[in-house]
Amino acid sequence: MTPGGAGVAQRHDQSTGGPAGLLGFGHEPGRAPGARAAVVDGPYGGNDGMYGPDDTAYGPVTAARTGDDGTGHGTPDLGAELASHTADEVLADYLHQQSADFLRSLRLHRESGSDAEGAGEAARQLRRAARRISATLYTFRPLTEEDWADQLRSELGWLSGTLAREQACAARRERLMTALQRLTGRGPERSDRGDRTGRGERAKRADRTPTAQATSAASSSAASSASASDPDPDGALSAGAARAGALLDRQLTLARTRAHSAALQALGSSRFHAVADSVAVLASEAPLAGTTAELPADEALAPLAEQAHRRLADAVAALPLSRAGYPYNAAALAADQRQDAPWHQVRVLVRLSRYAREVIAPEADDLRLAEAGRALEWHRDAAEAAAAAAAAARTPRIAPATAYALGVLHADQRHEVEAARFAFGRVWLPRTPDRKG
Repeated sequence: MTPGGAGVAQRHDQSTGGPAGLLGFGHEPGRAPGARAAVVDGPYGGNDGMYGPDDTAYGPVTAARTGDDGTGHGTPDLGAELASHTADEVLADYLHQQSADFLRSLRLHRESGSDAEGAGEAARQLRRAARRISATLYTFRPLTEEDWADQLRSELGWLSGTLAREQACAARRERLMTALQRLTGRGPERSDRGDRTGRGERAKRADRTPTAQATSAASSSAASSASASDPDPDGALSAGAARAGALLDRQLTLARTRAHSAALQALGSSRFHAVADSVAVLASEAPLAGTTAELPADEALAPLAEQAHRRLADAVAALPLSRAGYPYNAAALAADQRQDAPWHQVRVLVRLSRYAREVIAPEADDLRLAEAGRALEWHRDAAEAAAAAAAAARTPRIAPATAYALGVLHADQRHEVEAARFAFGRVWLPRTPDRKG
């Protein structure tokens, strides 16, 4: 272990405290960590690498369901294959695989040199492995050496979160610039004259998707508030969009530069070397409790995976899905962190459930769970983009037209939040004869 590092490469002499990074709540000595401390939280790369290169295609669900909670979800029927192994064999094999992926991605990142694209892809793969290690150590915590596993999980969260911020800023900038172009009808190649003559085409595009319709409604609603003082609200939006885009570009580019510097500093720190040492230990020796080797895998792992699913089902039951099931319900238009937080928590729990399934049944993918995760990634990205637009609108001494454009952009992204909630409900709730679609 590198002197002065975080010390996570040590074993039994570790405390359970430690910085949580972007994990959420962290954990305290003698207490189980919260669910948000299990996987890294943040919008990075659209789907945050939740579905990696081997997770992009989803065919029919291949396993039968047990423990159904009425949503059509449940843990897969494990059968004799899992029952023939011990919990130690199954859990250690998965942790070894993810640790090897982590170390391989780390080597690729170091070898990428000045290749920014290669370094970015290596960082995404590194974070992907880190999330799976963290989630596994959380879900199957009773089967591990808990102090050591808790500390490693916390440090992996710090590393993954630090590496993710740069890509988060880039993705958020791209999302907001694209939304501004859509709202004004002015693409990169279009002129001001084309903007004035292309309104009929914009109306046609607005009729194609529910998301575009929500965007149109947001723009119309915001424009109507300014119609009394401005005879041409659409012109006011176009006038302010350029300055709004420049302001957002300046702020998010600065944030990205700072995040890049922080990532470089983290990768050269003794704390990072301690994390790498710990993962290297995990690649050859999983920190499992002594009794794990004596337990059949189906008896030890399946109940813990089912518990992760039950936590998810309970959290979803607390969501206002009945209201979110109505399109254009306007429930998500108020930007309130307390309103968004339960949905973000469900997104984390979806990941925990998905990764637990990977451990016990790697060949049995759950299509609906994957689609639910995508909808909640969309929800999170839109909510954070709306927050960025609102923060830019609070910049002192900006022109009224700029503030107006940022307000329309904020409303557009909150409509995206509403659409994502609607999509999640359509995926999660069971299909019945009374529920069309």
